[in-house]
Amino acid sequence: MQALRLTEIWIYPIKSLGGIRLKQANVFEKGLQFDRRWMLVDETGKFLTQRVHPTMALLKVSIVGDALIITHAQTQQSHSIPLQVQQVQQSQPVTIWDDTVLAYEVNLESSQWFTEQLGINCKLVYFPEENDRAVDPRYATTEHVSLADGYPFLIIGQASLDDLNSRLEKKVPMNRFRPNFVFNGGTAFEEDHWKEFSIGTNRFVGVKPCSRCVLITVDQDTAQKSEEPLRTLSIYRKRDNKIYFGQNLLAIDHSVVREGDLITLYA
Repeated sequence: MQALRLTEIWIYPIKSLGGIRLKQANVFEKGLQFDRRWMLVDETGKFLTQRVHPTMALLKVSIVGDALIITHAQTQQSHSIPLQVQQVQQSQPVTIWDDTVLAYEVNLESSQWFTEQLGINCKLVYFPEENDRAVDPRYATTEHVSLADGYPFLIIGQASLDDLNSRLEKKVPMNRFRPNFVFNGGTAFEEDHWKEFSIGTNRFVGVKPCSRCVLITVDQDTAQKSEEPLRTLSIYRKRDNKIYFGQNLLAIDHSVVREGDLITLYA
């Protein structure tokens, strides 16, 4: 049997904007370092998402030195924010799904830039590492998460995507599903059943398969929406009225993961 091996590592620093592929990443309790520590919120403090605003996909993100660079894929207009945020503003409550957390507006200039790019009055806020946001208590006890939808990490096997693409007229790339970890080897959807395993020296626990929504129908290059791949997944990956693709994780260790790390299953 082919060994299970980590092939891709991704972070999404600003929730619902473009991802960044890394060769290695630091593992924190709330997720990979810099992963979804920033978020755009509307005038009421509610989070913005590609589910409602698909043009957010056109805002691509990169790390250059000690800054995040956000570039609009079509206009090529760009904006820079520091990776190390100075919390000079008063914290404010913001909402993400059913959670209300305290965050800080990065600065007025950044909020104005995103308002102009998206045509939506919004603020860019930062969620500090020490601020609280508990994982769903049905699946964890004391763990916390950043501004990801529900869990600190998401893993998907390449075999799972290959299985899906074999059923589609037009193949979709992995970026539709916004994983943190992609691996080779094994069989399609075997990650659904992983309980305890390690990536290199860092141990993880599988919590629950990840339920999917219309965000996966947004083409990350064009921001156009379609029915796929949600329609096809609904045929064979639906149960309890939800559609699943990928596995949510918690980290036991908080060290480093690297592309090429061997994945070892314990349970």
